[in-house]
Amino acid sequence: MSPDSLTAQRGEDLATLSSSSPIKGETKAADCLDKALAHLQSLQHADGSFEGEVVWCPMILAQYVLLRSFLQRSIGEPERRRMVRHFEVTRRPDGGWGLHAESPSYLFVTALAYVAMRLLGVAADAPMAAGARTWLRAQPNGVLAIPSWGKFWLAMAGLYEYAGMNPCPPELFMLPAGSPVHPNQLYCHTRYIYLGISCLYGMRCRCELGPITAQLRRELYAEPYETIDFAAHRHDIARSDLYVAPSRALRATWNVMAAYEGWVARVPWLRALRRRAIACCLERIRYEQSASNFQGLSPVNGILNTIALHANDPNDAMLPASLDGVDSWRWDDAEEGIRFAGARSTSWDTAFALLAALDGPASGDSLVRQAYGFLDAAQETNELAGGTRQARDGICGGWCFSDGRHRWPVSDCAAEALSALLAVHAAGLPDAARRVPTERLDAAVQFILDRQNDDGGFGTYERRRGPAFLEGLNPSEMFGDCMTELSYVECTASAVTALCRYREHHPDRRRERVDAAVAAGCRLLRARQRDDGSWAGFWGINFIYATWFSVTALRAAGVSATDVALKRAAAWVAEKQKPDGGWGEHYTGCLNATYVEHPQSQPVMTSWALLALLETVGPQSRAVNRGIAWLCGAQRADGSWPQGAVNGVFFGSAMLSYRLYPAYFPLWALNRYCGMVSHA
Repeated sequence: MSPDSLTAQRGEDLATLSSSSPIKGETKAADCLDKALAHLQSLQHADGSFEGEVVWCPMILAQYVLLRSFLQRSIGEPERRRMVRHFEVTRRPDGGWGLHAESPSYLFVTALAYVAMRLLGVAADAPMAAGARTWLRAQPNGVLAIPSWGKFWLAMAGLYEYAGMNPCPPELFMLPAGSPVHPNQLYCHTRYIYLGISCLYGMRCRCELGPITAQLRRELYAEPYETIDFAAHRHDIARSDLYVAPSRALRATWNVMAAYEGWVARVPWLRALRRRAIACCLERIRYEQSASNFQGLSPVNGILNTIALHANDPNDAMLPASLDGVDSWRWDDAEEGIRFAGARSTSWDTAFALLAALDGPASGDSLVRQAYGFLDAAQETNELAGGTRQARDGICGGWCFSDGRHRWPVSDCAAEALSALLAVHAAGLPDAARRVPTERLDAAVQFILDRQNDDGGFGTYERRRGPAFLEGLNPSEMFGDCMTELSYVECTASAVTALCRYREHHPDRRRERVDAAVAAGCRLLRARQRDDGSWAGFWGINFIYATWFSVTALRAAGVSATDVALKRAAAWVAEKQKPDGGWGEHYTGCLNATYVEHPQSQPVMTSWALLALLETVGPQSRAVNRGIAWLCGAQRADGSWPQGAVNGVFFGSAMLSYRLYPAYFPLWALNRYCGMVSHA
């Protein structure tokens, strides 16, 4: 399918969403439910799991191409064509590439994509390269204003000078363990990305690209490379890419660090300290590679780790496995080519698919049994050897977002998996002899409890460690709320719901601890509700998503549907219903924490809204029936729904498209509706 054909297909999807006609009747909803279940079953993998691509942007593909070039690992012609293909289908009309599928072009993503394309053999005068170069040159200060991560990547490639990059000294990882600014206090993704960056910055890693270096320097910059004063552009940041401006305190810190870098170059004992700091970082990188089965916490830090190992020793024994680990994040198909997901969502998708199939009259015993088997096998049942020394929290009992191979479990993934297993038990599937043992359910509960913060909310991978002032030292420029673990509404709601389901099934186990955790979680959810009745999300778009989670948790905790908080929530959801009966929220509301209506109703957001209303006002409400009618009208003949707009988010500005959300969330809403109607 050509890029134009893909664009046309997306246009047809939006047309379907905006023109779906209301269809009345419970019979129609039941028919749609049957088709939706059949479609979901067709997507189940042989191991019982479900997984849809988590679509972000071509940034990681560009970094992968650079990785292969740095390590002098050639890319075969068929792969090269499919990589170029992905750049083709994700290019924006202005010639650049955005931070996600619906964003304007970003200098950071476009510059890396341009370099990667040229390394893949795209000629400088080819339309795609020429268009990107025109866009880059049109930006104020051009590539010189690329954000700090871009400066770093270009510096490694010999296309920028380290003097123009704000320092990231590896000595930070040698600070006293109790220091409030030790990287161990940071959110784990941030911590591990800056572990790789610090190590490579300390080495002043320069991976020459060969003769193409001189060509790229001429193409990227409007003036001769040798005449550019890169240090003068150290604080420059393109407006197109800026989300969180560096604070005055951070800029002052960078200036002090820049002075320190000058001393490192001249003072022997500081050079010795630098060598020790690099060795410290390399030790941590080796641990992370081994502990994560060489995948890394994410492909971003996995790529950085692999480059660091190679920069230290091109013959490092870990390199082959590390390259294989990076490749495990790959997606490949004829339509969109080779690209890399920022996350793999196997356990997350499987848990939600199970919950959707079980929450009503849908008959999917085979699907349920197989998915249950996958979740059984995906739980972390052992601790990491040496994890405490590397500032890792315990992992036993948890589930990862993915299949578990990289051994980074998450609170809400564990909570949704636990809820799914308990739902299977409640349905009588499988028989008692084949159920996950109660001791392992206890371990899951303990894992979840260990992620509860002092304010009653829940973090993701860990409890909150660092002080709040660290957010004022955010050096990423493109992302927000990424420095420390927080208490997230969605994670708190998932944890509360799972703990309540566990308490219902095992009322005599850990009762006092579970009761206290649920009460504290509910207090945080009540405190986070906005005056208009909604909740702001962090991981989904946005208010509809978080409101559904919060309503579900409070109802699971026994809060009456007539409670003032839930009545306000229901009124807010009903108020946001569009004239056609659906709901749609636009991603731009995530950028400034306001609700922004999408021009078209969206299947996924409509499903979240319906699930929230079914918890509060029931199946007979006019809003619910209009929403169900819209959902039925938007369903395709094969039982699927259009993908619709981006539906996920992280760190405020990076939007995601969860490809499997339209397969199970509409099914869930229909299943819940049909079940409630049949029992009315």
